[in-house]
Amino acid sequence: MMKKPSLRVIGLISGTSVDGIDGVVATIAGTGYDLQVDVIGGDTLAYPAALRDQALAVGAGAPLAIADLATLDDAIARQFAQAAQTLIDQYGPVDLIGSHGQTVFHRPRTAGSPSETHLAYSLQLGRGDLIAALTQCPTVSNFRQADIAAGGEGAPLVPPVDLALLSHPTRTRCIQNIGGIGNVALLPPWPAPRQTPPKVIGWDTGPGNSLIDLAVAQFTHGQQTYDRDGAWAAQGTPHPALVAHWLAHPYFAQLPPKSTGRELFGQDFLNQCLQDAAAYDLPPADVLACLTELTACSIAHSYQTFLPQLPDEVLLCGGGSHNQSLVSRLQAHLPTVTIQTTSAAGVAADLKEALAFAVLAYWRQQAFPGNLPSVTGARQEAVLGELWQPTPSASIGIGRR
Repeated sequence: MMKKPSLRVIGLISGTSVDGIDGVVATIAGTGYDLQVDVIGGDTLAYPAALRDQALAVGAGAPLAIADLATLDDAIARQFAQAAQTLIDQYGPVDLIGSHGQTVFHRPRTAGSPSETHLAYSLQLGRGDLIAALTQCPTVSNFRQADIAAGGEGAPLVPPVDLALLSHPTRTRCIQNIGGIGNVALLPPWPAPRQTPPKVIGWDTGPGNSLIDLAVAQFTHGQQTYDRDGAWAAQGTPHPALVAHWLAHPYFAQLPPKSTGRELFGQDFLNQCLQDAAAYDLPPADVLACLTELTACSIAHSYQTFLPQLPDEVLLCGGGSHNQSLVSRLQAHLPTVTIQTTSAAGVAADLKEALAFAVLAYWRQQAFPGNLPSVTGARQEAVLGELWQPTPSASIGIGRR
């Protein structure tokens, strides 16, 4: 049998937690959803502290002049290019880079007054043309825009990749990413021979790690940026009435498809949470326990409210999959469901989001639609991403830090 042509592809992403650039190198072959993916390796490149702080500030709404925004865009692109070059140095040359970039603003299409008709808006910094020039490798970026132009939210974008890589022939699976924001994809069983794909639904469930991370940074005056393994929250006690008050936010009752970001579940939301918690005179451990419970409850509530039925199993990925307090609380709210990570199904939980953008870049090369209208709310399927070819220039360098 003739071996199918393959590409070596790098996938890059930095999520809303802005805790570093996750990168993966994979060999990908096949067409459409019939893919063969072999992960060669991966790594995380930390942002310089000043760049991370600036990206977080812009994402939180800090004003920025256009000239300064351009400078930040370039700086983030250089970090992404450096992450790609580090992977190339370690694992060898690649044919293609897929870079999600750094989201600093996301406005769902449902924002604004009911009488307004407008598209969603999503801004990812880290321009693909500069990454292509720096690495001398074709680069795909701006994945969200084609879905938005088709009337979609531009998010979540990973579910079609989940469908290709994590569907099971007999089990219904929820793939739950817990990054800064949580999102879910429901994968119905897809038995062999895989022909017509089943209908996948998905949406952003609400806060993932965003509020927990912000609270830890505030409580430690920036000395810590996250609750390692959920150990701090484990020392506290969640207060059901307080969590129920937060869950009354309209987003949790909004029908899918829907998407959100730090614009909603960010510093302003945390400030309100801390003000609410002050009425109970709670110590930091209890506040973190409550915020952890909010994430777990919002995921479980989302399933119980919007899924046609609970899944057979939930596969977790993203940084929140390491938070044992969060995972145990989620299991407590979904006692009949098996919960493990995507690693148990053959896709490394820490690399899955980066791998998704390697696959989406590969699909861009194939002109294969990379969105699922049933997930994003788009009117039609769309080929995602802009492809940038490298232009040789001796004056451009990555500038390692």
